[in-house]
Amino acid sequence: MKLIRFGEAGHEKPGILTEAGKRLDVSAFGEDFDERFFQNDGLSRLETWLAGHQASLPEVSDTLRLGPPLGRPSKLICIGLNYADHARESGAQPPKEPIIFFKSTTAICGPADDLILPRGSVKTDWEVELAIVIGKKATYVPEHDALDYVAGYLLHNDYSEREFQLERGGQWVKGKSCDTFAPLGPFLATRDEIADPQELAMWLRVNGETVQQSRTSEMIFGVAYLVSYLSQFMTLLPGDIISTGTPHGVGLGMKPPRYLSAGDRVEWGIEGLGETSHFVKPSI
Repeated sequence: MKLIRFGEAGHEKPGILTEAGKRLDVSAFGEDFDERFFQNDGLSRLETWLAGHQASLPEVSDTLRLGPPLGRPSKLICIGLNYADHARESGAQPPKEPIIFFKSTTAICGPADDLILPRGSVKTDWEVELAIVIGKKATYVPEHDALDYVAGYLLHNDYSEREFQLERGGQWVKGKSCDTFAPLGPFLATRDEIADPQELAMWLRVNGETVQQSRTSEMIFGVAYLVSYLSQFMTLLPGDIISTGTPHGVGLGMKPPRYLSAGDRVEWGIEGLGETSHFVKPSI
């Protein structure tokens, strides 16, 4: 399945995206796509319910806003420098263990919502990333079982204000957590939709120019390893998101560095997870 949420920000309704590309409203199922939904085997229950109800579901207009495809999770965990070429362009050695940081869940927004530059920003950067959604509580999970704990996958653009991140005390979370800095979607693809999460093409364009182009096979630490590794240090709850890092081509690594300005258009996508775009707007 492909899960979507649609409507005004803060008032999204649950839906699905069919194989034919139609958006259907599944509000009658009676649950949002949140921690409780995943915890209570919501994906299986929804699939069973759809077998008897899909034909009568109302269609959702393509003109309606898409929100993040799941409700706000308990955690948005990010992995830094998880592509060797990105580590090199950042002037860092490839890590021997995953670099972990958190991103505030208030940064989460819909896939095509405007990116709002934070006040005082002069170094806002882009980072296309594959994100994992956890499907059930995970603690001390062995790597060979780790994919059983994955509900699905989605697009994430890990926007980063590099001055806030690197020059204001060296705490990455400050440069990662500004409002609109975590667009998710357009949809959440359940695990069965993606045959191999380590064989997906990914790309990002700024104003029509391709600046990032790679594959998830280039990750230093793969999906199963990351789920297992993180579960040794913290309990992962249903609906938690793990963003797995970005490949080379970020603005920080360019010579000279290049950052986003109001009026820019950013487009990005990952094979099997759709694509999206939005505009950069000045701070309020």
